Amino acid sequence: MSGLDTVVPDFRIRIVLDGGKTIEFQGPADLTLETTDAVVNAANSSLLGGGGVDGAIHRAGGPAVLAECGRIVSEIGSLAPGRVVITTGGCLTAKHVIHTVGPVYRGGETGEAEQLASCHRESIRLADQYGLRSLSFPAISTGAFGYPALEAAPIAVASTVEALASAHHVRKVRFVLFDAATLRAYTRAAEASRDPESASSSSYKIEKGSS
Repeated sequence: MSGLDTVVPDFRIRIVLDGGKTIEFQGPADLTLETTDAVVNAANSSLLGGGGVDGAIHRAGGPAVLAECGRIVSEIGSLAPGRVVITTGGCLTAKHVIHTVGPVYRGGETGEAEQLASCHRESIRLADQYGLRSLSFPAISTGAFGYPALEAAPIAVASTVEALASAHHVRKVRFVLFDAATLRAYTRAAEASRDPESASSSSYKIEKGSS
């Protein structure tokens, strides 16, 4: 049935924060083709590649990405959910890959929301630490880890807005979403985040445009 849901919507949404920082939502699209300074890999704890986004980034990035991941694992062991590390982008156009491990969804009662928020906050913090100006996220944990996109999207949007607002170097964040259904979930979360009665949303606006 998912094969029927492949129509690219005729719009995209972006959040514009004070100072011109932006969060864009695009798709269906291929994260490995992104031209931002970094792409975020929805990694597994071994950092040695896998399926989905993780496998695609390792294949496109080539052996240099895997070699740096192996070195990191030898130093720190496995990477816990919500934590982040950075490597070269290898053969990717993006110069860096920020690897983060999303939570496995177990009904939402075992801290998954905070771990997912940490993936986004910590990725932006690390990009900022390295002086990067842009990075692209996939829909972390919504694939094999089972997090429903409709639940993951509001967490991803809110934590990204929070982290980007306090960043010194990062100016643009892009969500590069694999299919139309996931894109809809994230764009709806972006629209819903702009509650006119909420003080937390008073410092940004929503813009719509053609995709």
